[in-house]
Amino acid sequence: MKDLLDVHTHTIASGHAYSTVREMITMAKARKLALVGISEHGPAMEGSCPSIYFCNFKVIHAQDWGIGVVMGAELNIMDYAGSVDLPAQRLRQLDYAIASLHDIVIEPGTKEENTAALVNAMRNPRVNIIGHPDNPHYPVDFDALARAAKEQHVLLEVNNSSYKPQASRPGSWDKGVELLAACKKYGTAVICGSDAHIDGDVGTHEYSWKLIEACDFPEELVVNTSVEKFKSYLA
Repeated sequence: MKDLLDVHTHTIASGHAYSTVREMITMAKARKLALVGISEHGPAMEGSCPSIYFCNFKVIHAQDWGIGVVMGAELNIMDYAGSVDLPAQRLRQLDYAIASLHDIVIEPGTKEENTAALVNAMRNPRVNIIGHPDNPHYPVDFDALARAAKEQHVLLEVNNSSYKPQASRPGSWDKGVELLAACKKYGTAVICGSDAHIDGDVGTHEYSWKLIEACDFPEELVVNTSVEKFKSYLA
């Protein structure tokens, strides 16, 4: 299957990543991606950039890179009501937004609470992707999640870094199987994301595709195969 895009990447601005914007985009171009997205962690993540970082993307001049470039954020979900860590004014300045649960920001709750946090975040019209929803630290109701994502026209991520050996979210593969089964059941679209924190990982979705293939998941529900299909999910 063709893989044309990667929109879950982090630069040195996120505080725990190791390449620059230029290095990430250059690598994406070298790997013949059609589109790359930079999605720094929101300000609630320890060491990440402040809110003002997200207000000046006009200086990037995306058309000058010889590759499609979109600028977004990986928002931190702050509570079970689905609140995120950028105000509405900043969210309107993003090309797209991923919303994720991170244990450095919010303690895992019950399955019902975690599911509510993700579903409520999806109802924010500026949220386009739910990041690593198969994180075993946050048990969720995958049926409810897949139904809500379909209804809200939000993508669920198949996060490559979660499935690597010695990944920081061990057990994600088995949960990913459950996630994809629910998505297949409801016709919910997914997106592969590298979650790259260094340029060498940009566009690497090897483990995500292995999971997709192992689950016999329909290609038409994977938006990485079409930039236009991905952009149809943007607010």
